[in-house]
Amino acid sequence: MDYVIRPVRAEEWRAVKELRLASLRDPLAHLAFLETYEQAVERPDSFWEGRAAGAGEGAEGARQFVAEVADGRWVGSATVLVEEPGATDWAGFPVEHRQGHVVGVYVRPEHRGSGLTKELFDAALEWAWGIGLERVRLIVHEENRRAQAFYRKVGFVPTGLTVPLADAPGQSELEFVIERG
Repeated sequence: MDYVIRPVRAEEWRAVKELRLASLRDPLAHLAFLETYEQAVERPDSFWEGRAAGAGEGAEGARQFVAEVADGRWVGSATVLVEEPGATDWAGFPVEHRQGHVVGVYVRPEHRGSGLTKELFDAALEWAWGIGLERVRLIVHEENRRAQAFYRKVGFVPTGLTVPLADAPGQSELEFVIERG
């Protein structure tokens, strides 16, 4: 299947919301996302408007890429957040590099195994390198073996950093990174 991979546009906030809610209903959402469907569905439209504008075409601190099929449906997404040295990340760790942080990776089940996730990552990494980021990282649940295998396949390697999950005692996430080549 042919996909168009492109950044979202601010005015597409409703589609951003719909795809995020779909991702949070996925049976593996508990391993892939820190947010629940119940939390996300309660967010006001202004949240989704801000999210689309902040990661859309032309935004500097983040970029959300979507995969669109011929009829205009969105079937996948990945977002890169820019992290600056001296800042503190979402888990409270200091940021030491100018880097990207890949979040919100999702492909609808009927499009998995098609190569789409790699296309999304190619676009995300091209953007990250194009704005001069030194490296790109992501955090993946220790039990999400399928995602870990994919990340390794596209060049990410584990750093050894483990992030305990405050809401899930005894569970943690692992940091993977790819350096600018």
